[in-house]
Amino acid sequence: MLSMRLRLPDLDCPYWRFREGRWVCGTSGSSWIRSASVSALAVEFDDDRVPSVTLKVRECKEGVADFITVAMRPREVRVSAGLFGTAPLYLVAAGDVLHASWDLAELYPYVRTDRLVARVVARALTRQHRYTADTLFGGVYRLTERATAVFTSSGLTVRYPEPAEHVLAPRTLCTGVDPLDVFDALLTEAVHEAPAATGCVGLELSGGADSGNVALAVNTVGFHEVHSFGLLMDGSIGIGQRARRQALADHCGFHDTSIPAMRHPPFVPGGVRALGTPHDPAGAFYREAFDVVRAQAAARGCEVMFTGSGGDEINAHHSRTSTELPPPEPVPWLGPQAAEALADVNEQLAPMPVLPVPTLMAFGLHNPGFLRAGIWPVSPLVHPRIVRFMEQLPHEYKRGKALFRERLRRAGMPEAVASPREPENFLGVMEAGLRSYGLRVLEGMARESVLADLGYVDPKALARAGADAERSPTVPDLLCDVLSLEVGLRSLM
Repeated sequence: MLSMRLRLPDLDCPYWRFREGRWVCGTSGSSWIRSASVSALAVEFDDDRVPSVTLKVRECKEGVADFITVAMRPREVRVSAGLFGTAPLYLVAAGDVLHASWDLAELYPYVRTDRLVARVVARALTRQHRYTADTLFGGVYRLTERATAVFTSSGLTVRYPEPAEHVLAPRTLCTGVDPLDVFDALLTEAVHEAPAATGCVGLELSGGADSGNVALAVNTVGFHEVHSFGLLMDGSIGIGQRARRQALADHCGFHDTSIPAMRHPPFVPGGVRALGTPHDPAGAFYREAFDVVRAQAAARGCEVMFTGSGGDEINAHHSRTSTELPPPEPVPWLGPQAAEALADVNEQLAPMPVLPVPTLMAFGLHNPGFLRAGIWPVSPLVHPRIVRFMEQLPHEYKRGKALFRERLRRAGMPEAVASPREPENFLGVMEAGLRSYGLRVLEGMARESVLADLGYVDPKALARAGADAERSPTVPDLLCDVLSLEVGLRSLM
């Protein structure tokens, strides 16, 4: 949630001042730090102990944890992340200058598409994503939760924290305790602790149990004005989804906006990929559709957006000490460089975080788009207190999201809302995007491809997959991974 350019020589005799929306140092302003343009964030600047200077970014709320801390002293910069991981910070060193941004595309002058990290490319092409300081680009690092990056004349290093402690097994409920009441209080408290917006707040409302439970908490807190937004699917799935969303919006009194997802599939003309706008190659599959949601929220003046992210993760039934990931689906178009790197996909991983790993990874894909729109995303379901509560909860309350669904029933929601027979999914949207627009990109890769030139993709095998997809009633969704990566790399060249 900040961008910066720091020259080590400027830190010897620092003279910082606030000018034109950012803190600048040096007579020429060659070093600077700028917060994301989000009203829910506050920047605390402490230069009382010059030449040591500290800058902290946190929510506009008393008693909240820091999200980013930048500690500067002569010839050294330390950048530390908090535990929430709402949006990642990317860092790259160029000589005696440290560059950083929450938006990877801002660093494109310093990325080299011919210096990719093989294990990260292999992860991306085979959907074996991992939470790590690695990025696709050599020399560009992600600051993971609770990690610290140290920059000196010797270069840039990222230091991981100790693994976070977790409850490893469910516990027995005390006699007379209703876990639903406890969950209700914890979730309402987490929503209430979010930074108060001066205008209105938004809510991502899919119609599922996760966003539905967040909606009830948002309604209980009683914000001045709430707008809900949702991507609406086509067909029978969309009919049921529309009814669930309408029931929740009517119950809570939200101003609701539905956006037809099928109009904004991956690779759609006018979207970020089709335009070639510089963007993170590892970004979200459905960025085009969610960009529309964020634009609608910004147009209505929403400064905070509540999401249902993390509901699947906190209801998952697994041990944190012996989880085995399912085997990846075979990818027939892997080139020799990617195939060789598959042996290294589990190298250099970040330690166990406080929040669920998949949630933090989803934040990295989804949340920079909110910051770009001037909106602060809040995901109360993965507040640390709720994460710990759900870890201790007996499995029968988490299986099938039983606790979540019962809370919807007690709020008066019909069974079709609490436990729908046909929940929403995005597979139809991906299929439409690949069929209508993605296969054209694949045809172009047969003539020119960054990934093929570097040995990560076998162009002949990819061409065969494209020809088979043209004749098949469905397009393999794994093609979206290779096409998104290729288009994203081209956007940064």
